[in-house]
Amino acid sequence: MTASSAAPDQPALETTVDTVAHAAADPDREQPWAELGLTADEYERIREILGRRPTSSELAMYSVMWSEHCSYKSSKVHLKQFSQIPQETRVGKMLAGIGENAGVIDIGQGYAVTFKIESHNHPSYVEPYQGAATGVGGIVRDILAMGARPVAVMDPLRFGSLEADDTHRVLPGIVAGVGGYGNCLGLPNIGGEAVFDDCYAGNPLVNALCVGVLRHEDLHLAKASGAGNLVIMYGARTGGDGIGGASILASVEFEEDGPAKRPSVQVGDPFMEKLLIECTLELFAAGIVRGIQDFGAAGISCATSELAAAGDGGMHVDLERAPLRDSTLAPEEILMSESQERMMAVIAPEDEATFMGICAKWEVEAAVIGEVTGDGRLRVDWHGETVVDVDPRTVAHDGPVYQRPFARPAWQDELQADEAEVLPRPESGDELRETVLRLVASPNLADKSWITDQYDRYVRGNTVLAQPEDAGVLRVDPDTNLGVALATDANGRFAKLDPYAGAQLALAESYRNVATTGAVPLAVSDCLNFGSPEDPDVMWQFAEACRGLKDACLELGIPVTGGNVSLYNQTGEVAIHPTPVVATLGLIDDVTTRIPSRFAAAGERLLLLGETREELSGSEWAQVVHGHLGGRPPTVDLAAERALGSLLAASRGVVTSAHDLSEGGLAQALAEPAIVSGIGVSVELAGDPFVALFSESAGRALVTVAPERVEELRGLAEQHGVPVADLGRTGGSSYRIGCGDDSFEIDLAELGEAWRATLPTALG
Repeated sequence: MTASSAAPDQPALETTVDTVAHAAADPDREQPWAELGLTADEYERIREILGRRPTSSELAMYSVMWSEHCSYKSSKVHLKQFSQIPQETRVGKMLAGIGENAGVIDIGQGYAVTFKIESHNHPSYVEPYQGAATGVGGIVRDILAMGARPVAVMDPLRFGSLEADDTHRVLPGIVAGVGGYGNCLGLPNIGGEAVFDDCYAGNPLVNALCVGVLRHEDLHLAKASGAGNLVIMYGARTGGDGIGGASILASVEFEEDGPAKRPSVQVGDPFMEKLLIECTLELFAAGIVRGIQDFGAAGISCATSELAAAGDGGMHVDLERAPLRDSTLAPEEILMSESQERMMAVIAPEDEATFMGICAKWEVEAAVIGEVTGDGRLRVDWHGETVVDVDPRTVAHDGPVYQRPFARPAWQDELQADEAEVLPRPESGDELRETVLRLVASPNLADKSWITDQYDRYVRGNTVLAQPEDAGVLRVDPDTNLGVALATDANGRFAKLDPYAGAQLALAESYRNVATTGAVPLAVSDCLNFGSPEDPDVMWQFAEACRGLKDACLELGIPVTGGNVSLYNQTGEVAIHPTPVVATLGLIDDVTTRIPSRFAAAGERLLLLGETREELSGSEWAQVVHGHLGGRPPTVDLAAERALGSLLAASRGVVTSAHDLSEGGLAQALAEPAIVSGIGVSVELAGDPFVALFSESAGRALVTVAPERVEELRGLAEQHGVPVADLGRTGGSSYRIGCGDDSFEIDLAELGEAWRATLPTALG
């Protein structure tokens, strides 16, 4: 069997079928374990497990399933602490959590919501469109595999400098891939981020989130049980795309001149995925699915080993029955292929005709490729000869676990001592005015419509709030108006200064953005993007971020439902800033009472909730004006965050808008809703106007309220222990800041032009 469909620099695979019998008879054959991403110790461990050398098919399976991407071998020891967080939310228990395809939480009225965020970073650098598109497709299938209908997606993105040539290469393709795939599926994109920083040059981050809705009784899990039950593969045919994606592309860093190992990136077909979604939902409705698993990283190797390992028996597969796009593929390649839009189901034999009939209705190809056995083994045959005979747990769950060395970096103290608070500041009204305009037009604070206008935000008709709102809000039940809110956030600059606090600040901002809609935060999913785990500095950042997230979740009373770790995000010796992206899901009992971020009317009072401190280190002002990164990030006060969230939930019907304060501080929080709504602001600031405008203290929100309800809001704030400051009013056609002799004013048209021009000018 040839391997002609492998990518040009894919490790050479067997030219003849290597069976278990051959492996026993030929123990000393040289094998390409290093080229497949395994270490010498890992290869020897595989030999010990099997009592012989692995066949080339077994080697392929172990290499992908023991990869960093699939096994979490460097991060698992730190992720375990998330299990210390109580697995329940404020309204009910988690129905599925860490270890499943996605977390599932009870939201009441018989409904459950499942959501998860994952990465597709390295493939999106190599092939931006397909890398991003298949990232969306993969996370959608994770949600589908839980028994849910996918209802929306989000896309937190990170790029190098907006001016960099490589950003201009990858950004348009990534955005088109996210939009093209999601739009074709008919899924609204309700939020995300686009952040630009030199540290992401050559290592863009493409994180994708999907949320789905199901009834409690529709929950499905990934397990193969019941000896004699059939194993069916359905969806797209298997081709040579994505071979080695998990073991090679997603589990090593890039060399300075680009990826040293380039297996082919997966190729997506959103129209096939749409058929697969509808077909799978009808199969669920028919009540015939006993176990279900999507094909993501590691393809058939993952689906078969995980289903068998989670069940009560084993599995036998006749691999030649798998539908192929390329008949020249060797069994090793079929097992490693990451072709998209594929699923695996376990059903009873008597349900085969019903299963095949539903697949035929949706024009989805299906084939019985095996059956569940009772012997606890995973056996794969190729034309009658056994090429895999393993304990599936050794493939799926018992891979290596590393306690990587980690230590506080030698440069960390010096970095934290270099505080932004001592940098030169604007000293007059004209200089303050110029600084506001400069920050509003900076890449991270400027309008992102160039990106978001490529996404359909309102398809399906249940989007209540979407970009540029602080969080996306979806209607779950059209009769009761039960809904959920979602936000994703991270600040790599804060995490570089202090990864423990930076991770907590990411959670706090995500939590706060959900709270500004009036929703009650319930649970989080995370996507932890870091550099090489072989660098003790990076592993210290990772360990601190995990510890910070765990401590914050315990204090806020919200569980981690699952997530993803993406390591090796670095080029040569240069790692990205630690970027723990946190997605928070909240519950709102009536979406018609949600709180928008844009101003509702002129003549309303502007109130600032929370405490402002002189906190400028890691801020957008320090970066944009001085190109500076140093000092300590803003203070984390989780009790204050929780109090603010409770106040905002209690303020539905009282406040008319709410906007969190984060990057850019109060200056940006005033500018965005003013520009979007076309309603000006007139503000009077006490004390140092520079600190008031540009500090990035956490735990704050800007709200508007009708004049006659100001005292009602003050009373609620006092009950919740949240400080309130009266800033001014909405109205007029300008952005006016009163601060004594340093007062200044900017026409809204000028402010809006500065905000809107940056991305179109840079990207065309």
